[in-house]
Amino acid sequence: MAKALLGYVGGSDPRLLAEMRRLQQRVQDLESELGRIQAENEALAAAASHDRIMESMESVDAHQAEPALT
Repeated sequence: MAKALLGYVGGSDPRLLAEMRRLQQRVQDLESELGRIQAENEALAAAASHDRIMESMESVDAHQAEPALT
């Protein structure tokens, strides 16, 4: 099993070699997609957190406002 994970092929069957190359490329594509999605998720989470902080600051300011002197 370990040899298969490292790319070892027990023969020179061109179909197996082609399939192995195709699967390795697919894994690389999926890893890069995962990295892109994780970066996008982190950016969205940071923006959402910033929005929540700003909203909470606005609500605190509105509730603690001093009455106008008349």
